Amino acid sequence: MRKQEEHGEDRHVHVVHPFAPVYDSHSRVLVLGTFPSVKSRENQFYYGHPRNRFWKVIAGLWEEPVPQTADEKKKLLLDHRIALWDVITSCDIIGSSDSSIRNPEPAPLEQILSLADIRQIFGNGQKACQLYNRYSRPKTGKEIIGLPSTSPANASCSLERLTQEWKILIKYCK
Repeated sequence: MRKQEEHGEDRHVHVVHPFAPVYDSHSRVLVLGTFPSVKSRENQFYYGHPRNRFWKVIAGLWEEPVPQTADEKKKLLLDHRIALWDVITSCDIIGSSDSSIRNPEPAPLEQILSLADIRQIFGNGQKACQLYNRYSRPKTGKEIIGLPSTSPANASCSLERLTQEWKILIKYCK
């Protein structure tokens, strides 16, 4: 890996989170990812990789059509009292690899927590939970519940299983 870094093929790049969190004063749960993927950064919105199952899972929980545009996605979240952000607002990263994250700057979650009555925080995958527990939990004092990642890298977890595991959100969204 060191040789690849030296030749610029897999070099860490400093990236700042390119879009705002989604929330309003009615939000009751906060779903945190780690950091936007290359595809999400290109598309300027969360979970932009076509194989990421996040939007299918959220739509499936409420038996709604899978949203296509950023505005439809925001509406789906806010209609069901879901806030969405990432644990990290800037870092050094190779491509979309969560395991390559260095020098993370945690998101100021107080921005959401001071406005909305967030009843539970959820992590989209193990890495989001690890980063939250290390950098954010000491400030928020709130526990995080880990959910299986919707990433295409978690291909062994079926859409049906993801949707079943993510159903826990429903009870906190009321």
